[in-house]
Amino acid sequence: MSVVFTRVDDTLGAFALRTLDPEADAPLLHGWVTHPKAAFWLMQDADEAQVIEEYRRIAAHPHHDAYLGLWRGEPAFLAERYDPAHVELVGLYDHQPGDVGMHFLCAPAGTPVHGFTRAVIRTVMAWLFADPATRRVVVEPDVRNTAVHALNAAVGFEVVGPIAKPEKDALLSVCTRAQFQAAAGHTAAAEPAAATRTEGAPA
Repeated sequence: MSVVFTRVDDTLGAFALRTLDPEADAPLLHGWVTHPKAAFWLMQDADEAQVIEEYRRIAAHPHHDAYLGLWRGEPAFLAERYDPAHVELVGLYDHQPGDVGMHFLCAPAGTPVHGFTRAVIRTVMAWLFADPATRRVVVEPDVRNTAVHALNAAVGFEVVGPIAKPEKDALLSVCTRAQFQAAAGHTAAAEPAAATRTEGAPA
């Protein structure tokens, strides 16, 4: 398991993403994805074996991958990246070259940390845009997930509109590199100082 990206948040400190081990990380992930606050993750009834199976499937997929997010060195969130031309959104929207799909899930916390979820999504977005091939990030949260809609707007996403997926009615939204940078209040030149994509790591 190797760290592929690091970012230091001005307020909350060090965040990182590392490769996910479906077997070793399954007990932890099972507690996250079946928590009541993760209802929109659609794995509420999964047992640990099903969690292993799902993340083995993602690990083997050529157009989908998952990473464990760390905060101050401890597991704190989950991030998935996918190619929407092949996964999740095939035939459901106007795909453009450089589009990258994203999911993220914060671990349930006994004591909420102010600004934590926003710091996580900023970290995930910075990771995706650290790849120069990424031109837009595409998301498709459940239309009822108003909390994540607000977070998406805060980091620069623009709503395209509702789409019907087999498992849910989703709100398609997109964010360009320029929109993310404008929302974050920094320029492209400043970004490398705050975030580092590990050389040789998977994009």
